[in-house]
Order: sequence, then C-alpha cells, then structure tokens
Amino acid sequence: MSVLQAELLRLRRWPTLWVLAGVWTALQVMFSFAFPYMAYRSDDPATAFQGSSGDLLGGMLPPAVPAILVAGTPMFGGAIVLIFGALAAGSGYGWGTWKTVLTQGPGRGTALGGTIASVGVFVVGLVLWTLCLDLVLSCVIALSESRSVVLPGLADTARAAGGAALVLGMWAAAGIFLGTVTRGPALSVGLGLVWTFVVENLLRGAANLLDALAVVTDRLPGTAAGSLAGALGATAEGPDATPGVLTVLSGPSAAVLTAAYLAAFLAAAVVLMRRRDLS
Repeated sequence: MSVLQAELLRLRRWPTLWVLAGVWTALQVMFSFAFPYMAYRSDDPATAFQGSSGDLLGGMLPPAVPAILVAGTPMFGGAIVLIFGALAAGSGYGWGTWKTVLTQGPGRGTALGGTIASVGVFVVGLVLWTLCLDLVLSCVIALSESRSVVLPGLADTARAAGGAALVLGMWAAAGIFLGTVTRGPALSVGLGLVWTFVVENLLRGAANLLDALAVVTDRLPGTAAGSLAGALGATAEGPDATPGVLTVLSGPSAAVLTAAYLAAFLAAAVVLMRRRDLS
C-alpha cells in the first residue's frame, strides 16, 4: 500500500496524466456529442453524417450512453492509455529513478506492481469520469430537445463500464510492457502507436487477400478489443461506424482474449523487470 500511495502521488502530480485525460475528454465531447449534435441541428444532417435526424439524436440520448462509453476505447482511448502506461513504466529508465527506487526501496516486483496498480486506478477513474460525463451531456441534449430523460439500464451500464475498463486496461498493460522492454518512454510510445494505428490495419487488409492470415488477425489485441466494443453496442458497420470497432469475435470470446492479453502483458513486464539488468 505504501508503494501504491507513492506511485499515486507521483502520477497525480505528473502533468502528463492530466494532459492525456484532457485529450480523451475533448475527443469524447467532440466526436460523441458536439459534432453529431451540430449535424443534427444543421439543415441537412443526412449529408453531414450519412444518417437520419432521428438516428443522430437517438445516438446521443441517455439510453445510448453504454454504447457511447465503449465506442472510442478500442482505438483512440486505447492509444491514450497505452501512451500513459508506456510513460509510467519507461520514464523511470530515462530518468534513472528505477535504479534509485530498487536500491533503496522494495523489490523489483513490488515496485513495478505499484506502478501497475496506480495505472489501473487511472484507468478505472477514466472510465468512471467518462461515464459521468456522457450521462450529463446526454441528459442536457435530451432536455434541450424536449425529450424525456430515460436513463440506461443498470446492467447494460455496468457491462459497458466493465468492458471499457477491460479494453483500456489491456492497452495500458501493453504500454507498461513496451516501456519495460524498450527501457525508455519515446521508443515505447512510438512502437505502441504504430502498432495501434498502422500494423494491425495493414494486417487486416492483407488478410482480405490471404485467407490463411485471418487466423492471426482475428486474434490480435486490437481485434479482441474492437470485437468486445462491438458486442457491447458500439457501431461496427455502416457510414457512422466507429473506427476500431469490429464484429469478428463474439462477446465472450473477445472478453476472454482481451483479459488474456492483459494478463500476458503484465506478466511479461514483471518477468523482464525481475530478471534484467537495469543499466
């Protein structure tokens, strides 16, 4: 607990945390509410978003909050928490603080465990903050359009929050793993973003030409995260599909695979930390 408290204090006073949280908040507000609402209020919303006026409004009302919550997590939210995880683990090598901590403080597993737990607290807090933000904004839109405020079901909201936390936790664990492997923040962040936005999409494109490659692409981290978001209600097909959301795997299969990746990334990071020289 003392290690966790120290890590939480470090992260809480770290400007990077608040910048990344602010970026995610801005993306959530703009792409989930501001732009769709402007399209809805425009003269021709069908031209703006290739959807009907009723579809646009319905996608912003409180019953749609569970789908809104998970829609951005596979790609954009995942990239943000991956950056945070990579910086949280990798910056200690760049600054030389891991050597100081491990020579004067707890063991390697305990020290990295504190970092992992503190990043987990950040992920859970980010999900709860996003849920509250989405509920408030959706209620404001409902009241402004003279619609009744019907809150989403508790079970659907809990499933969406759990799914969002699982997806973001997996990408944060990937960031911690990359930060530990590369022993630095810059390279780990670069590798993570290239994988998230480029490599997986290229592999899926190649799988359309080579059927045998689909066996691999259907089990990638991004596929698991996107399929979980799709199973929880995020739009995966059509002109208003959210980037990164897929329907390749079923909901239970995607959840199990995402959890397996999360555990594998963290286990690999701990093993590397315990066995490698810190120099």
